[in-house]
Formats: sequence, C-alpha cells, structure tokens
Amino acid sequence: MTAETMAQEETTQKVEVVVEEGKVVDVEAKESVEESKPLKTVEKCSSYKEESNFLSDLKEFEKKALIEFKSKVEEAILGNTLFEKKVDETNKVEALPEGGEEGEKVVKEEENVEGENEKGVEEEEEKDLSLWGVSLLPSKGDEGIDVVLLKFLRARDFKVSEAFEMLKKTLEWRKEMKIDSILDEDLGLDLVDAAYMNGVDREGHPVCYNIYGVFAGEEIYQKSFGSEEKRREFLRWRCYVTEKWIQKLDLKPGGVSSLLQINDLKNCPGPSKKEIRIATNQTISILQDNYPELVAKNIFINVPFWYYALNALLSPFLTQRTKSKFVVSRPAKVTETLIKYIPIEEIPVNYGGFKRENDTEFFGQDATVSELVLKAGSTVTIEIPALEAGNTLCWDIAVLGWEVSYKEEFVPNDEGSYTVIVSKVKKIGSQEGAIRNTFKNNEAGKVILTVNNSSNKKRRVMYRYQINKNSP
Repeated sequence: MTAETMAQEETTQKVEVVVEEGKVVDVEAKESVEESKPLKTVEKCSSYKEESNFLSDLKEFEKKALIEFKSKVEEAILGNTLFEKKVDETNKVEALPEGGEEGEKVVKEEENVEGENEKGVEEEEEKDLSLWGVSLLPSKGDEGIDVVLLKFLRARDFKVSEAFEMLKKTLEWRKEMKIDSILDEDLGLDLVDAAYMNGVDREGHPVCYNIYGVFAGEEIYQKSFGSEEKRREFLRWRCYVTEKWIQKLDLKPGGVSSLLQINDLKNCPGPSKKEIRIATNQTISILQDNYPELVAKNIFINVPFWYYALNALLSPFLTQRTKSKFVVSRPAKVTETLIKYIPIEEIPVNYGGFKRENDTEFFGQDATVSELVLKAGSTVTIEIPALEAGNTLCWDIAVLGWEVSYKEEFVPNDEGSYTVIVSKVKKIGSQEGAIRNTFKNNEAGKVILTVNNSSNKKRRVMYRYQINKNSP
C-alpha cells in the first residue's frame, strides 16, 4: 500500500511514505511525520505477558508443584474424599418400630442398601468431575487439566496444600450453588447492557465490558441491590455472565485461557451507596475465590476521583497478584490506555476506536490500520487514491488526544476540475471519537485528509480506508 504524505512546519514539505512489508521508507523528509506503519505490528505492553501453560516452559519448582497437585487431586477423586461427607439425620431411628429388634434390623438393612447405592452414585459422579468442561481426574488425560490446575497453583503462589484447599472449596461452592447448570436458568434480570463481550485484544483474549453507569438509575439500582435477596440475585447473575464468558476460552496449553476485562465507571453510583458497596465486596470475594487466573488484565476506565478512596478500602481484600493486573485510566486517557492492549479496529467507537455495530463498510475487509506520529506545530496530509471514477471511498481516522484542526477534500486529477470540500476545516476537541466519512467520486482523483497539530505535544494519528468499486 502507498500513501503520500505532505508535511508543513514553517514551509510546506512533501513527504512520500511508502509502506512495504511493514517497513517505512521516507523518500524526501522526516521532519514532521516520524513514522507511518501498520498497527497490526504495534509493540505489545511488556507487563501484559502471561505465563506459559506448557509443561516444558515451567520452572522446576513449578513442575514439581503441578505433579504433586495432580497426584493429590487424583487420590482425592479416586478415594472419594474431595467433598466433605454430610451425615443424613433424617433416616435415624428414634424409636423401635413394631416387631422390636427384628423390625429394627430390617430398617437398618434397607438404610444400608440405600446408603450403598447413593455412595456408588456419588463415587461415579466424583470420578466424572469436571471444571469449565475439563475433566479433573488427571489419569483421564484431558488436555486442559494442566491449564486449570495451574490457575489454582498460581493463585496460591504454587503452594500445593493451599491450592488444593482452594480447589476443594471452589468445587464445594459450585455444587452447593448449582453453578454447573446455571447457564440453563432464566435469571429474570435484564442487564444485557451492564456486561457484554466485544472483540479480542492483541493477544487474542476475549474483551469483556462491565458498564457500571447502567446502575445510575434509581429503578434499576433498587432492582439489583435494593435488598439482600436482590443482591443474591445479582451475584447469581454475575456468576452466570462469568460462566458464559469462560465458554469462549480455550483451556488447553497454547490456547487463550483468560479474559481481558474493561470496567467502565462513567456515571457509576458512588461509594456513598451502601448497597452497591456490599455487592461489590461480595462479587470480588466470589470471583477471587472461585475463578482464579481467568482475567489477564482488569482495566478501569473513566475513573472518578472517589475511585481511589474506594480502591484503598478494597485493597486489603485483594491478593497482590490480583492488584498487579489492574490498570486505571482517567476519562481523558481512555482511548490511549485501551490501545495499548486492544487494536483500534477492535475498540468500540464510543471509546475512540473504529469498531461499529453492524458495520457494513469494513466488515470482512482486510483494511490495514496505519499509524503516523505528528510532531508539535506541524501538519500532515493523508491521501486516499481514487484512480477510477464512480467508486465509493470510506475512511476512519483518529488522533489520540485530538486538539487539532482537521479537514477533508477531494482533488481531481484533471487540473481543470474544481476541488470538492468534503468536510470543511474544524477544530476537534480532546474528547472527540474516531471520525468516519465516505465520498463517491465522479472522476479520478484523491481524497486528502489534513491534520494540523498546533499544540506543543506530538500526536498519534491512526487511519484506514477502503475503496469500494460500484457495480455498473
């Protein structure tokens, strides 16, 4: 792909930037535009690296811990000791039935038969025990067993006894709460806008959004948190959503086995609301205790001033490993923060990205996103070629932080034709999202996008375009 770029500082300089196989060749000058390159190769954040789940990549002490953990789980399942056995008091004989000792003997024999049958069923169920679709009996050789058990080990710093207790408590909790069948339930809570999955990050993790501003309205707030019973229903919904998201993971070595979570706190009810504070504490406890290492990164955006005080209160309840995954962004830095982890074409347009619902313009199209860095006090023009008449050109452009002047125009190849103003010059504020526009050309020429950065800070410009040939 070839893009011609002109830059001006005091005088106009023409810069032709040729992108070839991910390389950048500046033909004349590199004063204003530092670089232009496909964003598909944007450098990844080094702190975002997850540990490998391949046995060969583990350290020796980690391998030893995993082997020991698998042995304990195998022994507990085969020995039917994974769950605590509860004594059934309902069938105890309080008085001798008619027939005296003979009658008591018959009752005891019947109870023993029933007990043995129930025990046999429980043992078979325990041997078939699975978690998130992965069989927990190591001798069955399920591909995902190492991945699942490593999550518990990492959550407990590879302390086998603690990881084993955590697994036992998780399984007890899931059994008691009937979590394995939760996806078959109709919970009756209409919170589809409060939590949803949309796109993937640079590492392939599914991106999940939690929109806390949904609860700003008093009616939905009371419906979700107004009483202890309502909070229990909300927590069950939270487990339902988590289980649904986990189904999108690939719990195998080398597979994507965790999520990226975006928590949007815009218009979120503040900490003065006692009910949501209680529900938040309960949610954190449930997720941290029963869903270990399923979130690769927890990004908080549109963070209000009170978040920091609330975070200080919640911090003692979080493990250091959990806290290390937190990323916090104020409203002015949302797009800049998200783009470190998510390609701009996967970021929803309401967060400054290019992704739109039911997008017919770029759906299924391989339109490479390119980036250039625009120095302070300079101007750049991006050219979109329209070599044939009758085509429709579509483009997306975003400038991180904006605070620039921007215009769009069509320049015909025929010098006798007039330039068409597609969008006149306008000042774009810092909170502006990505801009999309289309233009149908009646003659050969080019669309020129002009960005003037009069600020004292450099700006990152990202863009993509698509040329759709119209049928005759």
